[in-house]
Amino acid sequence: MLPTTASKGRGAARSSPPIFGPYLRRIVKWQQMDIEYTFWQMVHLCTSPKVVYASCTHPVLNYSYQHTKYHKQTKNQWARDDPAFIVILILFLVFATSAYCAAYGESASHAAVTITSVVLIHFLFAGIVLATLCWFLTNSYLREEPNSHVVEQRVEWLYAFDVHCNSFFPAFVILYVLQYFLSPLLVAHGFFPALLSNLLFVVAISYYHYLNFLGYDVLPFLDRTTFFLYPIGLVIILSPLMILIGFNPTRYFLSLYFG
Repeated sequence: MLPTTASKGRGAARSSPPIFGPYLRRIVKWQQMDIEYTFWQMVHLCTSPKVVYASCTHPVLNYSYQHTKYHKQTKNQWARDDPAFIVILILFLVFATSAYCAAYGESASHAAVTITSVVLIHFLFAGIVLATLCWFLTNSYLREEPNSHVVEQRVEWLYAFDVHCNSFFPAFVILYVLQYFLSPLLVAHGFFPALLSNLLFVVAISYYHYLNFLGYDVLPFLDRTTFFLYPIGLVIILSPLMILIGFNPTRYFLSLYFG
């Protein structure tokens, strides 16, 4: 008996090419990374995030494509196969954390521990946990049921991690870069420093979840992706309470690392 179309779809979904090996090997090969396109993405994630997922033009090679669907159509995967974004983001984290250590740290050994914890725990470990959670939720609860004539598709774990990295970058700009320059004001006592600090965190966290929504909303086989916008409502509800009780997140996190 010939296999049905649906069974073919399931087989195709399971037989997607392995990408972790080549992906990891390219981390140490700068000449194979598209650095210009990575910076283009980073700029537009902060200014016009929909452009990153919508139809756009490669800034260097000058051809048009739809960022996410381009990978699926040409390489049979939704995720990036270029680790340049993660490598550059980690370097930015190292530089930014080093600046905090120079301003507020006590010793070189303390700085080394702080930088390592930020990269390994705050970014990589937290990112792996969040990406795994989103990967599980999307594949378990948000996928549309395919009919017998449509190939079954699933969210790749590496794509979920890509979405996290994209969403993390603007939050990094706000909470690592902008907050650093405003920190002399933010660490002061009083209502206004607490208000400004809370506003920075509200914007950063809300923008993170909005970009998370954009990353999954572009996938044609997912439904009810507005689920990823719900945490924004919770942040907006809780932020006035944090301001009223005088909680200053900047002071809290600086004291956590440098207190």
